[in-house]
Amino acid sequence: MTTETTFHNRRAVQLENAFVRVTILREGGHIAEIADKATGTNPLWVPPWPSIEPTSYKDEMSEYGRDAESRLLASIMGHNLCLDLFGPPSSEEAAAGLTVHGEVNIVPYKIVAGENDLTASCTVPLSQLAFERHLSLSGRKVLIAETVHNLSALDRPIGWTQHVTFGPPFLKPSSTQFRVPATKSRDFEYPTDFDWPCLPKPDGSRRDMQEFNLPEGSGGYTAHLLNPQDEQAWFFAFSPETRAVIGYVWKREDYPWIGIWEENRGRTHPPWNARAVTRGMEFGVSPFPETRRAMIKRNTLFDTPCYRWLPAKGSLKANYYAAIGTASAIPENLEGFENVIGTSASEKNPY
Repeated sequence: MTTETTFHNRRAVQLENAFVRVTILREGGHIAEIADKATGTNPLWVPPWPSIEPTSYKDEMSEYGRDAESRLLASIMGHNLCLDLFGPPSSEEAAAGLTVHGEVNIVPYKIVAGENDLTASCTVPLSQLAFERHLSLSGRKVLIAETVHNLSALDRPIGWTQHVTFGPPFLKPSSTQFRVPATKSRDFEYPTDFDWPCLPKPDGSRRDMQEFNLPEGSGGYTAHLLNPQDEQAWFFAFSPETRAVIGYVWKREDYPWIGIWEENRGRTHPPWNARAVTRGMEFGVSPFPETRRAMIKRNTLFDTPCYRWLPAKGSLKANYYAAIGTASAIPENLEGFENVIGTSASEKNPY
């Protein structure tokens, strides 16, 4: 069933069945909610500042900051798409109107709703791209199929990342658990290589990143190569307080990287103002949120490409699913997560 609604003062469309409710924002196309209807839990992040439609944003709105990220921050929510940038624009791109993580997250979407599915699409003029996302429900799974079209006559390198961000009450320091089949890893701020999940700390100790245990007043970003031996890649998160388990599953060849962005009241400038508690599980074609030039210059990391080529007048597709359920303990691996949502790990991605 699909219905028109509002979500935290934003125009939205909801898709739901007996188990799951999904909410898509009409502007920006964000997946703002994936809720377990039995408990009412939505693990996705709702920012602590007022959310507005991107088309309502004006440069003089200093409460959202005054840089290339401000328009996005004024409207960001939940699962945000980064295309064809993962990271900031260059100074020249910013002067030309490009924003952090690309245009697709700040433009109005055309949403065509069916009885049990919907399609959200947009065209972005500066980047010369057309994008389409189709969502349907199957039990506790949200099946997602995406296509990006190159409207230009040029081959182009692109970033393409699913910026899935969690927040309170699902996300709680020293409580919420994460599992992901990551291998080689690198800290972005302090370029240190390590093996997942043990992040080296400046004092010589190590932090287990399988738990959200980031100290208050800090933040960070780490990049992780997903296991090259696996056909399917995945992560899931478990909240002991809410007993909710949410996860995403995708083809590793589509998205070989996952970045983990953490924030625990560390950013003090607007609109953050030391209020946000978040963890982003950001799976995509690039390891780091950086400019296009830096992405191309980096080229590879751990012998793995850091971007994809989108052919002239061509298209790329990616399919994945999200799912949510409840559990009394931490599932140990993908099979444990799949059991929670009522399927088997041996079941292939439905696409």
